[in-house]
Amino acid sequence: MAVALRCARLVDVEAGTVLPDRTVVVEGERITAVRPAGEPVPEGVRLIDLGAATLAPGLVDLHTHLVGPTACGDVMEELRQSAARQALEGVAHARDTLDAGFTTVRDVGAIHAFVDVALRDAIDEGIVPGPRMAVAGAYVTVSTGGGMVTGLAPGIGLPREYRFGSVRDVPDVRERVRELLTGGADVIKLIATGAVLTPGTVPGAPELTEEQIRAAVEEARWYGAYVAAHAHGTEGIKRAVRAGVRSIEHGTELDDECIALMLEHGTYLSADIWWSDWLVEHAEQFDDEQRAKNDAATERQRRSFLRAVRAGVRIGFGTDAGAFPHGLQTRQLATMCEWGMTPLQALRAATLTSAECMGWEDRIGSVTPGKYADLIAVTGDPEDPASYNDVRFVMKGGEIFRDDLTLLGPAARS
Repeated sequence: MAVALRCARLVDVEAGTVLPDRTVVVEGERITAVRPAGEPVPEGVRLIDLGAATLAPGLVDLHTHLVGPTACGDVMEELRQSAARQALEGVAHARDTLDAGFTTVRDVGAIHAFVDVALRDAIDEGIVPGPRMAVAGAYVTVSTGGGMVTGLAPGIGLPREYRFGSVRDVPDVRERVRELLTGGADVIKLIATGAVLTPGTVPGAPELTEEQIRAAVEEARWYGAYVAAHAHGTEGIKRAVRAGVRSIEHGTELDDECIALMLEHGTYLSADIWWSDWLVEHAEQFDDEQRAKNDAATERQRRSFLRAVRAGVRIGFGTDAGAFPHGLQTRQLATMCEWGMTPLQALRAATLTSAECMGWEDRIGSVTPGKYADLIAVTGDPEDPASYNDVRFVMKGGEIFRDDLTLLGPAARS
């Protein structure tokens, strides 16, 4: 059945403005029309009046981890959970993410290989509710790098599913990329530098060579895929950008050359500049090394973000959800505004720009006829980032998954 959503305001992220009194017509999974609310609703179309609410595109998070232990500083927890347990918990994480207004995520790596593929497929098949997912399958990382379970005693080995993406040289990288993509991954996630939460690694230290990164980019292109690179340190960022990755994740230490290279190559920045505040508030869950690395990175990362915004780097929206509880991602919108963006710029980053980074701008990211009917509604000021911390209505692909605004309840889901 076709439905029409009438709202007091509509966020047009393409134009960077808020339009008054609009009706969005949805047929099946797609938006078919956006018109002034005063125009009559076509015969046979069911009207859903959202009252004084603001309608906006479904949000997109470029950097989530729906599979694996959540908000946990103990990397050994990965070894205490089976793949089945992680998949079941992933179902809850996916629902929390969708309820928060995120209708699409790029899930960029699981220690337990390919569980994310299974979760994506279950969502796509309608078995469980959740956001659209583009998944990485596993991390491509050096054997002692930021994408591994480290801290084990010498001589203790791990099953292959925990070290699936471990590589030593360029041929290893090519083989692993092919295995990941033929195994169901949509995107390749490289760990180009050390990580904050991985014991023993140094966030600023490069871990993959430029040749290895370029090999991953080349192999991914043959399969119509691209590479996202975890990179904190300056040298690792430069290697990744020169090698042709689509996005830099974190981007903690951007210098002028990094920014110039990103502008030259059109590289996106996906910087998780809020979650360190959550870590500080819950410091007891993390060890001394993790807290120290977070403290050292926070200010540098935010200043790098500000410089990237001012320079005109393409800014997406990536939060590292999973490092903190799923469903809290919208808190980052306010942090992005504190560090150089206007509220509508931040919202565009979390919708259309992130869709462009994923190569999905033809289907998601704005309220445009022909795109999926992925829509959210809030009741507060649409130019106040805090309003998006209280999403009241979520539609994904024309199906209502959350409705706190009307009395439709379960009938809207039938």
